Amino acid sequence: MPRPRDVTMPHPKILFVGINPGATSGKVGHHFAGPSNPFYQLLHASGLVPIELRAEEDQRLVEFGYALVNLCARPTKTAAELKRPELERGRKQLIAKVKLMQPAVVALVGVTLYPVVFGRKVATPGPGPKPELLEGARVFVVPNPSGLNASFPTFEAKLPWFQKLREFAEAKD
Repeated sequence: MPRPRDVTMPHPKILFVGINPGATSGKVGHHFAGPSNPFYQLLHASGLVPIELRAEEDQRLVEFGYALVNLCARPTKTAAELKRPELERGRKQLIAKVKLMQPAVVALVGVTLYPVVFGRKVATPGPGPKPELLEGARVFVVPNPSGLNASFPTFEAKLPWFQKLREFAEAKD
């Protein structure tokens, strides 16, 4: 099964971190490829990218100064299928990727990623800017764009957080 390849570059403005590829992404080998996943539309509508990319153009994110990786590489129908050991292994691999790429901002794509990356006791749950740094990078959480996201079920519910991410990334401190 083709897994999406990491989109990497040195010193990205934003390193987007997904939890793992969904079933469709696992089949086609591109990030956020599910038919009900508006990730690329959200990037465009929020002003993060000037054009609307398609999933098969995920490697083009570097043209705009962005990188994209997953915490876990194994595709699943839902993230709930991931096991604690693979999440922990993924957390360690993520830290190594952040050290290597040195992004300005790490954007965790999905509120469930925040406690996985920083431990069970998190200061500020939910989307938005976070007080912690990850290997020197500022951290922001956006809602998972998946159509399965019951907490942020509509495009309109997700868009303000992607707009706030853009503003956060543009602000130097």
